[in-house]
Amino acid sequence: MAHHTLKSAYASLTDRLNRFPQGAPPSELLEKILRILFSEKEAARVALLPIRPFTAETAARIWKIPVSEARKILEGLAGKAILLDAEENGVQTYVLPPPMAGFFEFSLMRIRGDIDQKALSELYYQYLNVEEGFIKALFTNGETQLGRVFVHEPSLSAGNSLQVLEYERASEVIRTASHRAVGLCYCRHKMEHVGRSCTAPREICMTFNSSADSLIRHGFARSIEAAEGLDLLQQAHGRGLVQFGENVREGVNFICNCCGCCCEALIAARRFGILHPIHTTRFLPGIGQEQCTGCGKCVRTCPVEAMALVSANDPHRPTQEKAKLDATLCLGCGLCARACAAGAIRLEPRPERVITPLNSAHRAVVMAIERGKLQNLIFDTHALLSHRAMAAILGVILRLPPLKQAMASRQMKSRYLEALIRHFQA
Repeated sequence: MAHHTLKSAYASLTDRLNRFPQGAPPSELLEKILRILFSEKEAARVALLPIRPFTAETAARIWKIPVSEARKILEGLAGKAILLDAEENGVQTYVLPPPMAGFFEFSLMRIRGDIDQKALSELYYQYLNVEEGFIKALFTNGETQLGRVFVHEPSLSAGNSLQVLEYERASEVIRTASHRAVGLCYCRHKMEHVGRSCTAPREICMTFNSSADSLIRHGFARSIEAAEGLDLLQQAHGRGLVQFGENVREGVNFICNCCGCCCEALIAARRFGILHPIHTTRFLPGIGQEQCTGCGKCVRTCPVEAMALVSANDPHRPTQEKAKLDATLCLGCGLCARACAAGAIRLEPRPERVITPLNSAHRAVVMAIERGKLQNLIFDTHALLSHRAMAAILGVILRLPPLKQAMASRQMKSRYLEALIRHFQA
């Protein structure tokens, strides 16, 4: 009987995780991961929590316990970096982040003895790097993805630099954040436990704003000033690491400094590049064939294998090679431009501008529409308790292009939503 109870709690938690646009495909490996991170009682309780931010009073009503007891439980979950907590207008709120970017990473952002990090890393490796279900679902479902690449700022020419907007610069995210923190790189920490780590720096991945505030208070990340954050960014630039961050314009919560060998986002880009698992920058490298010497530095530098050497088709030099770009795979990071000693590679604007969601709420709604999960946001417990939350969700929908509005309306089967959209289109 206890076995069935345990399985039921973790199955319910898995269902809860998959109500959000960024879910986690059920599997035996996932259940083993959740058993390490959550006790049976924690799994059962967290499975009942809303998707949107909630208060201790909300949790107490759901769990049918006193508010003081609910607050103590929530603080314990935040202390394990399972929940993120924040104070807004004097009200303490909590939210369960998705597995990625979320509590999967948080579990390895520091060295800790309360969980078996080696066993957890081995499970993560099998679930994320060997099996394809989770990574494919995370990075290839829908058009709007979790993360985007920031341009490698040292690669920008004076002309290009004028075209880059503030939110497209990792340096500007660091400067303007309300809170900044640095922690261990989850990907390289995981790979270290399975004997596959590289030599890239480990304490270099950053969190910002409300996420950083929560992780700092609970000891999962170290608070830093803007100057140290910019120094870490320069260190990442020097090591040829890719800046991969949250796909929003406002309130970016994380920027990871990724290597091609350990980091899931770049591994996904290599595996599923034609499905566009990561939002690119607005640039593509242009190759000057006359200047290209065929040295291959760009090929070795590219983390997603978008560069290759091909025959120069020179009858006088039959072995001569030149660099060639596969634009369908290119992230537009610009690492190749900086690596080219001959100056043959320059960043050029893409034909179409890359669109970035305004904030995390905007991105969540668009992702939910594309993945057929919009009803989970609108009929979330917290949303139904707050007209303000409902208005915010519908407000985002009403600012979407007509095609995505139609997708939302079809999913909801709601005459009210259809009428509201038509009213704002009139």
